[in-house]
Amino acid sequence: MSVVIVTGSAGLIGSEATRHFASLGLTVVGIDNNMRQEFFGKEASTEWQREQLVRSLGESYRHCNGDIRDEGFLRDVFSKYGKDISLIVHTAAQPSHDWAARAPQVDFTVNANGTLNLLEATRQHCPEAVFIFTSTNKVYGDTPNRLPLIEQETRWEIDPSHSYHSGIREDMSIDQCLHSLFGASKVAADILVQEYGRYFGMKTGVFRGGCLTGPNHSGTQLHGFLAYLMKCTVTGTPYKVFGYNGKQVRDNIHSFDLIQCFEHFFRDPRFGEVYNIGGARFSHCSMLEAIQICQSISGRDLSWTYIEDNRIGDHIWYVSDVSKFEQHYPNWKLTKNIHAILSEIYEANVERWTSGVAHA
Repeated sequence: MSVVIVTGSAGLIGSEATRHFASLGLTVVGIDNNMRQEFFGKEASTEWQREQLVRSLGESYRHCNGDIRDEGFLRDVFSKYGKDISLIVHTAAQPSHDWAARAPQVDFTVNANGTLNLLEATRQHCPEAVFIFTSTNKVYGDTPNRLPLIEQETRWEIDPSHSYHSGIREDMSIDQCLHSLFGASKVAADILVQEYGRYFGMKTGVFRGGCLTGPNHSGTQLHGFLAYLMKCTVTGTPYKVFGYNGKQVRDNIHSFDLIQCFEHFFRDPRFGEVYNIGGARFSHCSMLEAIQICQSISGRDLSWTYIEDNRIGDHIWYVSDVSKFEQHYPNWKLTKNIHAILSEIYEANVERWTSGVAHA
């Protein structure tokens, strides 16, 4: 039996990873305690996703309701499966700038201490396993805002002559900048995953994601940009745009494309490797452009207001350069652009959102 441990298994990336690796014939042990509901309220609950996984995957999926901050709990899980564990996909996190500022100790213990606990459990019980960590572009803090940016009609853009015009590479510094407390806790986890790879010779990979998205996202105001934007458009819920004239740019990667990255790394792992990963120039948009696309797909107008103050540490323009990963794994490619992603989010959720189901 080959076992995959997936943390945050009922979340967006975790559920996609769970289904994918189960489809390959592996047994998936999912760790998830629906802490997303504690962070963001009932609308962000992932319980509906957990129920779907249990119902659809049967014996291929084993759910563990536990907290990654609990060393004893992790020790029990990892010791039970031991060297049968071939892969750990660590997606569990506190993912919000704003929430982190409200409870810094909770944010840090989930993101940093939880990651350390998982790394140590891996080292003690299955040191040959591959360890994949979903980091974030927020490890670069507000350094991207120092790039030569040009304001256009619907977006900010980078000077075409700049070396980052195709996207931001892994050589951008993470020092001497404003991260937000969330960014700082993810930096700590990011460095730990690298260090365990380099110091202990473990097969660890860090994926610094742009906006991770897809139809399984339980989007809410503080996290889940595209899913929440489409949900507000469909349901008539008022939406707030924070700062930068609504022209801030993000690249967006569908959870399917990200999980394909994970499989490539799993089959041919490296040690302490780091990748910027996102939709790149293939799939990116500004806030204003995303609003226009949502309205076009849904046939409804979004009710939105503009708030002058941007979120602390927020990026004006961020597009990932994914060429390093493409060079290492030339058979991988992005398949879903921003229009396809938003169409899929709409089609998969419109009935659930408009039926008034509480877990939407």
